[in-house]
Amino acid sequence: MDDKKEQTRGEQLRKALLYEKKNGYDRVDTAELEAMEAYCTGYKQFLDAGKTERECVDRAAALAEAAGFRPFTRGAELKPGDKVYRINRGRAVMLAVIGREGLENGVNIGAAHIDSPRLDLKQNPLYESEELAFLKTHYYGGIRKYQWVTIPLELHGVIVLKSGQSVRVCVGSGENDPVFTIDDLLPHLGAEQSKKPLGQAIPGESLNLLVGSRPLRDDEGGDRVKLSVLELLNRKYGITEEDFISAELCAVPAFRASDVGFDRSLIGAYGHDDRVCAYAALTALLQLEVPTRTAVCMLADKEEIGSEGVSGMRSRAFDTFMEDLCQCRNVPLRACYEKSFCLSADVTAAYDPNFADVYEKRNSAFVNYGMGLCKFTGSRGKSGASDASAELVAYVRRVLDRAGVAWQMAELGKVDAGGGGTVAMFMAERNIDTIDAGVPVLSMHAPFETVGKLDCYMTFKGMKAIFEAV
Repeated sequence: MDDKKEQTRGEQLRKALLYEKKNGYDRVDTAELEAMEAYCTGYKQFLDAGKTERECVDRAAALAEAAGFRPFTRGAELKPGDKVYRINRGRAVMLAVIGREGLENGVNIGAAHIDSPRLDLKQNPLYESEELAFLKTHYYGGIRKYQWVTIPLELHGVIVLKSGQSVRVCVGSGENDPVFTIDDLLPHLGAEQSKKPLGQAIPGESLNLLVGSRPLRDDEGGDRVKLSVLELLNRKYGITEEDFISAELCAVPAFRASDVGFDRSLIGAYGHDDRVCAYAALTALLQLEVPTRTAVCMLADKEEIGSEGVSGMRSRAFDTFMEDLCQCRNVPLRACYEKSFCLSADVTAAYDPNFADVYEKRNSAFVNYGMGLCKFTGSRGKSGASDASAELVAYVRRVLDRAGVAWQMAELGKVDAGGGGTVAMFMAERNIDTIDAGVPVLSMHAPFETVGKLDCYMTFKGMKAIFEAV
């Protein structure tokens, strides 16, 4: 006699017909959990080493060189298995592994961005007020300004002198480095401030970095604190105040990537958007040997401000790189693009039960449920979206399922609650089939964002499956 209870017709139909989301931890074994932890350790190191797009490019190039990649020179001969990369003005990088098939059959692309919301210094930033020295900032990307006050901040970037000499700046990340901060009003005097809407309580022009208070000794002139700060900067970097004009300096949170929770199942850090997907695409590509189709990884800049400029996804730098690859194999670029596929790897919003009213639960991504696929992004009536076709979604489902990737469908939030965009629309404009996918994030665009380790690993695994797809 069979000890198993016979399933009712309803139970059989539920199993056969209903779509049931499943927590990823119910799907993975011990070996995969160990692989997940090893992957996330490397990811945290990448985050700590790359708090700006320039630093991310440096780190990506170093990892690529160690994996056998070489700088790509226009006109160089390419054969299957060759690994090449090109840096675009120090702020974006493109990499490729040449496949067995010709480029006329298209390529598999993983595109992500490596810029994150931050506070850029203005070009004439340093001033003194009431014997305190400050640096004025201009926020970059979509931030909630109140989150950036009273937290420790680091200063990163580059100063290019009139002579052309480039000076790298990184203050706050070293063990004995000072940090910087932005003042806020004490609650005892904040009654009027507290009456203001959240978005108006901290004006953008008040986001000024406190950088010094000690006046220059043996001097009776004005701006003695400012002059003292300039003397320190001149001594360390050889700069004068005028050199700020040709500088790219920004303030970023002085937080190290850390495990979150008693069970260490989450990672808290600055810059998950979108370095969590950039790292997944990069490391997946670095592990390839000789794929069937050529695999390309694009790590772009400027996505947070619309993908503008020479280092953004709208730049023709990507087309130039791809055209140079195609010319080496005697293939027209347009013929390559029309048969190519791009996974626009960018984060999505994770359902947060503390703010449930802005999410549409049935179509939201959940922490620990795997890589989030977004058929479209944009806002409200899909404005600014790249809406993937049904055929394309089915193709991605098939590839991910065959590779054992935990994935879920995702939407940013309720239809009229807001929205956002990615680089997908700019890939689609090139006649490349494109869909969005990435890691669900809690507290997106905050100085300290949170992601699930399992989702990070599954996004890496999904990127690798896409690169290896036929």
